[in-house]
Amino acid sequence: MATLKRRPWLTTAGIALISALVTSLALSPLVRADDKNTVRQLTLFANAFDQITANYVDEVDEKALVEAAIQGMLQSLDPHSGFFTVDAFEDVTEEMQGTFGGIGIQISMEDGAVLVIAPIEGTPGAKAGLKPQDLITNIDGDPVQGKTLQQAVDQMRGPIGTDVTLTVLRRRTGEVFDVTVTRGVIPEQSVRAFRINDSIGYINLFQFTDTTADNLKREIEKLQEISSTPLKGYILDLRGNPGGVLHGAISVSDAFLERGEIVSTRGRFDQDNRSVFAKPGQLIADVPMVVLINAGSASASEIVAGALQDHRRATLIGTRSFGKGSVQSLVPLAENTGMRLTTALYFTPSGRSIQAVGIDPDIVVAFDEAEARDFAGNVIREEYYDNEITLESDRTNSDSVQNIDAVPALVAAAFARQVSTADDVVDVQLRAAVAHLMHLAGIDYDPKIALVIDDGRDDADDDATPNTNDKDQ
Repeated sequence: MATLKRRPWLTTAGIALISALVTSLALSPLVRADDKNTVRQLTLFANAFDQITANYVDEVDEKALVEAAIQGMLQSLDPHSGFFTVDAFEDVTEEMQGTFGGIGIQISMEDGAVLVIAPIEGTPGAKAGLKPQDLITNIDGDPVQGKTLQQAVDQMRGPIGTDVTLTVLRRRTGEVFDVTVTRGVIPEQSVRAFRINDSIGYINLFQFTDTTADNLKREIEKLQEISSTPLKGYILDLRGNPGGVLHGAISVSDAFLERGEIVSTRGRFDQDNRSVFAKPGQLIADVPMVVLINAGSASASEIVAGALQDHRRATLIGTRSFGKGSVQSLVPLAENTGMRLTTALYFTPSGRSIQAVGIDPDIVVAFDEAEARDFAGNVIREEYYDNEITLESDRTNSDSVQNIDAVPALVAAAFARQVSTADDVVDVQLRAAVAHLMHLAGIDYDPKIALVIDDGRDDADDDATPNTNDKDQ
């Protein structure tokens, strides 16, 4: 044990720290009238820092202490602001570019555990069976309780090909079990497309990266090439899609809109306030669309869903989305570190805030009974965080309300629930989407007929449903 030492509170380390802080304040373009009060508060911080380094029972790492203080400061603001160490800052930069290493899950912290918002399709985490709303309580036997989100991320990441064992609490069933995941490179592909019954185009979008718009265009072109007749409608599946880069969401929305606003951001300063508009030209036109959403649809997914709903370009089917309507800026800091800082909020074209509200579907269809029991604590959303940013917002803006005949979709969903079993789970929401599109196309549709899925390959399986992120299997 280190020897306890006592020394005057304002030592060389303390003076250096407070000098650096005051210098950064002086260099800031945001000079405020209460700078003297700010200096007093920074002096208080330096005082506490020096007392810890001088008198704590064990010798402390001053660098780690400062990083922990910054992390705590950012995490006290909202659930999505945070500090990145050198390695973490490099990782998050790679992630935004569309390729990174790890196990492939979008996560947050919830009551001292890691909450799985959604596994990314095709990644080790998805293949290992992790599901939205799972809680990770231990990583390689080490409790998550007491760790920051970044510490948990660092522990789950590691060399490609190595294993990490996660202890999982499955909220839907109450089951606790261990799952071993082999770390790998997270694939760049973020879009898959299929034909359903040779008449419906199905697009499953897993995440938003720098390459998503290009992938989307390629997949739609492939659908059109393998279809002998024009498709009657398209389904855009955003269930379990945790979001990603903003311009990815803008590009995807633009692909389905001819004109009009896509999203606006509003922040504290004028430079944070802007609106983005669609450019003429659509990848698909003159055919109806359905967008599937659920509580795992967050951030960029909600931007796309809100834009298509407000412009009445698509009917939304599923359950209410996650409600992450805040904009995070990635800010480089000294010594190759960085931080993610919330700088603005998203608003849909009709002026609705997404933050802690989410997007309500036009036709509510739960995937299963657990998802239907939303208010029993089976589903986590943004508003359940203690320090989420809350606005007064009207969730049902009159401009976005559509007069929709929901009967065909609901009838198909009811039948799908009836025939679904534990061994053969039928995708209730997908069945509802197909029935709705066939109704809009004026085609008689029997919901009892099994769906035929075709991706254009010779070995495509019939009578199967796409492997969506949130499906129990």
